[in-house]
Amino acid sequence: MKDIDKRVSIITKACYDKKGFNVKVLNLKKITPMADYFIIASGNSTIQTVAIADEVEEKMETSGYPLLGKEGYQTGRWILLDFGDIVVHVFHKEDREYYNLEKLWADGEEIELD
Repeated sequence: MKDIDKRVSIITKACYDKKGFNVKVLNLKKITPMADYFIIASGNSTIQTVAIADEVEEKMETSGYPLLGKEGYQTGRWILLDFGDIVVHVFHKEDREYYNLEKLWADGEEIELD
């Protein structure tokens, strides 16, 4: 398993472990230098989105992948976790529908999850 695949797996599992839903992985390598992958997940409440973000950060740090930046944590509506070539977006379900990142980044390739 390649390192990037391992990291994507750690992140998606952490999202599901905290009952995150509608988890999507978008491969953006060919369309932006910003990040290779966006991982997008939803929670039903701000408490849940914070729990998902905490779990992702903890599992990545424990695996030796430090967090480079974090935004939106205080409000818990749209939390962005920057791991360099992977950016994780944890949304409250209402905000995810409103911002619709999947449509904005529709040129990215959606990666099927196991």
